[in-house]
Formats: sequence, structure tokens, C-alpha cells
Amino acid sequence: MNTLTKLALGLMGKLKPLPPIGDAVARQALPPPSLTGGMPLIAALASRQSRREFAPEPLPEQQLSDLLWAAAGINRHVDGGRTTPSAMNSQEVLLYVAMPQGLFLYEPHEHQLSLVVASDVRRVTGQQDFVDSAPLDLVFVADHSRMKLVPAAQREAYAFAAAGAMAQNVYLFCASEGLATVIRAWFDRTALSQAMGLHADQQLLLSQTVGAIKPGEAA
Repeated sequence: MNTLTKLALGLMGKLKPLPPIGDAVARQALPPPSLTGGMPLIAALASRQSRREFAPEPLPEQQLSDLLWAAAGINRHVDGGRTTPSAMNSQEVLLYVAMPQGLFLYEPHEHQLSLVVASDVRRVTGQQDFVDSAPLDLVFVADHSRMKLVPAAQREAYAFAAAGAMAQNVYLFCASEGLATVIRAWFDRTALSQAMGLHADQQLLLSQTVGAIKPGEAA
């Protein structure tokens, strides 16, 4: 679906998810993340870039596991510390994963995906056409109810900062793995909030599309 069609449907309140493609389980345990190997940090920074062309094939399960751990996983099990910072350790940014078979919430402590909506929400995660067919779209959502120790006037700014750190981790992981990714803030907030079933304390922040580099695109 092209951008103009999405904008028109949004204006009419008709930008909706599609039926799921394939079956989705209520909870999907992920394999333990790979904590060795990968590209040196400086090399990953040199290779980091945004790409807007994606191969449609799903990521291998291990690669998906490593991607989600890099974005929001637990790296210090003694105190539940994560790979990205948050103000006063609020851990307010929830990571959703939109795939053909459904919309999932990443649960860092269990390192698993939990089904939220059994619909293909991908096309609602952005106005760009490539989000419809890319293998997955990440959606960063702030849960302000987790930020009780943060002054109300500062919560949005802190949440965006945390989401930005998560998105950069995704960028560096994709650079290391030879994947394509792009961060996005252009989406129909009303349509996406409804499609995801968000409540009043939850705020959409950013989306990020991830997938293999489309054949024919320069690496």
C-alpha cells in the first residue's frame, strides 16, 4: 500500500491491521542470545546506516533473539540491568514486535515474545510503503505508569532518550549482522494506538523496521 493511500485511509479512520499470515503462539520462548563474536564496535559505527529496502524473508530465530536482546535485553541478571539505560531504572520503554503472524511484546526477563494482537499490524506502523512487507517492525512505547519517580514534566523526554538508545543498539546490531534497518517517527498515532490496544498511560515513541538487505542493494 502506498503512502497516499495510507494517508487517505488514516483521514477516514480506516487504516487497520490485516489478518495474520500464519499461526502465532501465545508465548514464544527465544533461544539464549549469542554473547560472543560480532563486528568490532568501531567497525559497526563506521558501517551504521539507514536502509529502506528489505527482503521479505523472516529473520532466523537466533538472529531475532540476538536483535531483541541487543535492543532491550538483560545483561546483568543480579539486578536486572539491561543493555540500554533508563532514568532511575524505570525501564519504561516497552518493545513491541510486529510480524506477519501477529503483534508481540518482548519480555526481557523471560527472554520471550508474548502475543498481544493476532493481526498483521505492520502496515499501520508507518506511512511508508516498505513497512507493509518487511519481516518485522519494532515499535517503542513508553509506559508512563512505570515512571512514578520521574517528574511528570520530564517523563516524555526521558522516554524518548531511552528509546533512542535502544534504537541505536538495533542499528549497531544490524551493522554487525549485515541487516537493513531504519528508524521512523512518521505514523498515524491514533490508528497504531488502536491497532495495538494501548491504554491512556502508554505513548507511542518510535518505530524501526528490520530485515535482510534486499537482493541487488549494495552492502
